Amino acid sequence: MKRITKTIIKANKVMRTVKKVLALATVTTLAGLVLAGCGAESGRTFTVGFDAEFPPYGYRDESGEYTGFDLELAAEVCERNGWELVKQPIDWDSKDMELSSGSIDCIWNGFTINGREDDYTWSIPYVDSSQVIVVKTDSGIATFADLAGRPVGVQKDSSALSALEDNAELTDTFGELVQYADYNTAFMDMEAGAIDAVAVDIGVAERQLAARADIFMMLSDKLATEQYGIGFLKGNEELKDEVETALLEIVEDGIFMELAIKYGIEDSVCLGK
Repeated sequence: MKRITKTIIKANKVMRTVKKVLALATVTTLAGLVLAGCGAESGRTFTVGFDAEFPPYGYRDESGEYTGFDLELAAEVCERNGWELVKQPIDWDSKDMELSSGSIDCIWNGFTINGREDDYTWSIPYVDSSQVIVVKTDSGIATFADLAGRPVGVQKDSSALSALEDNAELTDTFGELVQYADYNTAFMDMEAGAIDAVAVDIGVAERQLAARADIFMMLSDKLATEQYGIGFLKGNEELKDEVETALLEIVEDGIFMELAIKYGIEDSVCLGK
């Protein structure tokens, strides 16, 4: 009888131990889930859609990394908001589809506000820019009038294309208007003699001239003057406000102007001056 009693007592002790272990495991699991939830919140992603061949705003550097003025600004915004930055290169003529489908959270890459004011929810403008014409130094082209009968290149769905379309009096004089998927190809074609001029954003033009001033030159006349902003899906005021608040902090800290100087566009920015 005593043996039976001792066996029962031992069994009860074992059961109590098992219950304690199970309870501890349950608490640990719940704590892990809570921490995971907190981590998921703090690890919120922010996906920026950009043209990977539009320096100095967004491009792939010599090491193969995506960088640029806009992408570094986006990284600063994410750091201040505790977000994870996702750099998503896109086909520029598919940007609206990418934004409306939710594949990206914003379009941030030398994106012109002018003419698109009602199509997106916009941040404040942060760059004053212009559309210009770049030609080869030995082309004999010095003015817009000299473009008559010449093939001119431009990127599809770009601000430069819009500027040309708004200036039919000039564009109708061209021998041909060739649309490219990216500006790198357009400049290679011009260097090879396939086209005689490229209509382009001044920031891209200045970068090309800095690298190949002996080959290319920029005409003094401008096609148009415009401003850049960050474009969000129409109505997404909450995300716009979160990004814009951080952007203004970056301006106040002086980091905005440091990045502008780094990428050679300090004369074009309209914030931080």
